[in-house]
Amino acid sequence: MSERLGIWPVRAQSEPLASALAQRIGGEVLRPWECPEAQREYFRERFRQYSHWVLVMASGIAVRFLDGLIEDKHRDPAVVVIDEAGRHAIALLGGHEAGANALAYTVANALGAVPVVTTATEAIKPLVAGIGCRRGVGAAQIEHAMSHALGGRSLLEVRELATIDLKAREAGLVEFARAQGIPLRVIAREQISARPWVTEASQWVRQSVGVEGVCEPCALIASPRGRLVVSKSCLEGVAVAVVEDEGWAA
Repeated sequence: MSERLGIWPVRAQSEPLASALAQRIGGEVLRPWECPEAQREYFRERFRQYSHWVLVMASGIAVRFLDGLIEDKHRDPAVVVIDEAGRHAIALLGGHEAGANALAYTVANALGAVPVVTTATEAIKPLVAGIGCRRGVGAAQIEHAMSHALGGRSLLEVRELATIDLKAREAGLVEFARAQGIPLRVIAREQISARPWVTEASQWVRQSVGVEGVCEPCALIASPRGRLVVSKSCLEGVAVAVVEDEGWAA
């Protein structure tokens, strides 16, 4: 089955959010309250007609909707749940195999939400890299700057790239993230302005973007429990900062 995205707001009040999401990432908005049958039965009938789902509802409701429908992780649709305020995008079903992890980032970036990914592969990757770059830099330049900033550490340790919303569609950055299989998280400029901590403010960034810096705040916002292990490192028009999770060891 080709990719097909269904967006299911559980209440009519959530339709504006669902419609805005469809406008930004595509997909079909369903209106279950218009159907005379119960929502859960209506959902069961349509579950396998779509390869990807975004459910606008509480996670508990989503779990009840999915009860009895899950068969095999290689065939089940991807399911992402977003709350009705659009604050979190949770990869609930089919993280890797069906693409729910990637969909969670797509949804989160479209709405300014926080992506929530809980698969073990991502959990053991301790690094988040914040990236700022000049317009038009290529994927190769970003790769060089990343390697330079990481020193001897591997890109395989990086679970997430984070950048400012103004760079969300920067072609070289998007290409690099896709090629490396690392999700790209977009941080709103207003959120960066509210957390302006940088080791050294950049006059160029302040004049061009209106914030004190990009890579360090983005990395710290994306990994709030982490510590900055590589402050801003600049190479070939690309600035990289790296934050490492502190972990839960006593």
